[in-house]
Amino acid sequence: MTIKNLFPGLWGANCYLLQSGDHAAVVDPSADAKTILNEIALRGATLDYILLTHGHFDHIISIDSLREQCNAPVCVHEGDLLMPEDSNKNGFMMFFRRERAYKRPERALKDGETLMLGDEQIRVIHTPGHTLGGACFLCNDEFLLTGDTLFADTYGRCDLYGGNIDVLFHSIERLRALPPTLTIYPGHGEPAILGDALDTVLL
Repeated sequence: MTIKNLFPGLWGANCYLLQSGDHAAVVDPSADAKTILNEIALRGATLDYILLTHGHFDHIISIDSLREQCNAPVCVHEGDLLMPEDSNKNGFMMFFRRERAYKRPERALKDGETLMLGDEQIRVIHTPGHTLGGACFLCNDEFLLTGDTLFADTYGRCDLYGGNIDVLFHSIERLRALPPTLTIYPGHGEPAILGDALDTVLL
């Protein structure tokens, strides 16, 4: 499985494109739909999933445009299912003092669920704390998308809707069960090695 960061979008939110054969998935579409679709077309792939690590506005910018043009389902952990359609929950109202809502995702994911991208697997790991339904995606046991749960040298804020610092630390500790040599691709910032990131955060 390959991964490419298409666009460090609004406020530096990363947008990742995963590909396995001629199957693709976009994770946290902060990039505009045209950028994402052009890249998928260049690769000769079909968009199977729109995956969200969580429901904050800066990670879901183009979900409505993408699903309208590709008929691909938006998938998020069940704990964040209602966030996109609620400007207070997705954070847009807090930062911009106006409404910005999106359609509800089609698919509610559960902890431990496995999605197939071509012949390869994406496993859902529920990591609440930044939001109620924050999740990481383990891609074919090769790398880990951590959203705003874990960055290279810190962790996501816990003062927005659904945030809880104690819950987040428990979620981060849970990632120690994974191979420490995995590369992580966070929701903001640069990739890192999982073990190094965990040692920095949990000192």
